[in-house]
Amino acid sequence: MSSGSEKARSNVKGALILMFASTIWGTSFVAQSQGMERIEAFTFNGIRTLMGAAFLLIYLFLRRTLFGHGLDDAERAARREKTLRSVKSGLIVGVFLFIASNLQQFAFIYTTAGKIAFITALYMFFVPVFGLFLGKRPNPLVWVCVSVGFLGLYFLSIDPAEPWNINRGDFLAFLCAIAYAVHILTVEHFAADTDGVTLSFTQFTVSGVVSCLMMFIFETPNIPDIHAVILPLLYSGVVSCGIAFTLQVIGQKYAEATVASLAMCMESVFGVISAAIILGDRMNSRETVGCILMFAAITFSQISDLLWSRIRRARERSIS
Repeated sequence: MSSGSEKARSNVKGALILMFASTIWGTSFVAQSQGMERIEAFTFNGIRTLMGAAFLLIYLFLRRTLFGHGLDDAERAARREKTLRSVKSGLIVGVFLFIASNLQQFAFIYTTAGKIAFITALYMFFVPVFGLFLGKRPNPLVWVCVSVGFLGLYFLSIDPAEPWNINRGDFLAFLCAIAYAVHILTVEHFAADTDGVTLSFTQFTVSGVVSCLMMFIFETPNIPDIHAVILPLLYSGVVSCGIAFTLQVIGQKYAEATVASLAMCMESVFGVISAAIILGDRMNSRETVGCILMFAAITFSQISDLLWSRIRRARERSIS
């Protein structure tokens, strides 16, 4: 089998795994919305994030038990050092995850799951924009995507009859997208020298613990209400945080970065579809146009590097 054929098969395999992860993340918006019907934001987010951490802790234990034998002293020392770096990095990353995830959870009080799914997905082109402050220069096509994305956000969130009356939930989801962009850049900064699963376990633990502290300070959790939404908690905690993350790690081993990002940006589409089917959320024609524009901008932003490199090569060939 040729290397090209193997690469294509690998991309397909990775894309299918990541599409499944995106389906889970998209439908998790429904679980988050249902959970908010009985318990408050810090309560829901704290419990479900700690559930995700517990799932990853089991995974880490099994990995260590099954594959941790036969290492010499140098290898054990290197693994301990990498684990320590991962935990230290996870402490920092967890703070940003706490901010982003709770901004999103509070948005469910004021707006619909479908709109939150699309607005949150703006982080995909905030990442290259914020990368400017780190010396990373996005290609010019990214700015086209940003412009189209904000136009879509305008159609989705702003009523032209009341242009200054911005929905509080939409605004919180917008701030969430910014926070997730910072979170992703922080993860990228630490990822090269850390173990991804250990880092993720630590960030979930930090986010969950801080959310639970806020729960006891600002909210009034009670066992009957928590028990009433245990299924949404389990789905968004174990399935969305734990299983979907593991699928993302596996999928990105097979798929190229562009293929992976395209598959993962489908999260917003699955969020809207699942909210319409399960929750009965409906969007008017203006909001639908906004979703289409935002999805086009997000999708195009993920392949803009590839397109821009081809444009540059074509220009160079025409000049020569």
